[in-house]
Amino acid sequence: MENGRIAVPSNGQGGLDGNRAGHFGHCDVFTFVDVENGEIKNISTLQNQEHAQGGCMIPVNLLAEHKVNALIVGGIGMRPLMGFKQVGIDVYYDAERADIRPVVEDLIADKLQIIANDQVCGGGGTNPA
Repeated sequence: MENGRIAVPSNGQGGLDGNRAGHFGHCDVFTFVDVENGEIKNISTLQNQEHAQGGCMIPVNLLAEHKVNALIVGGIGMRPLMGFKQVGIDVYYDAERADIRPVVEDLIADKLQIIANDQVCGGGGTNPA
């Protein structure tokens, strides 16, 4: 990724050296990583908004309003995934690593793949290993 804003569902305070949440909809905060010319330029966080069962569009719209281009998840359901496709946010998948920095660096280096339909979960995911 050369330019844009990456969002990572995060536990606790988030941040580049924080830990990822296992499922985007149940994270504490979203860590935003702004990338310019293939380099990390700014890190910020945004509190996730509460949503009831079936309210998965709330975080989708929240990220779209904050001009996110890419989302890295360890788990996501089909409904929010379709929502992200509708608003033009690419969703990348990495369920192996709990640390934020290495998955962000891999996305910037084009080493992460867009999530496939068979990697989508039924909802409520768990923390990555």
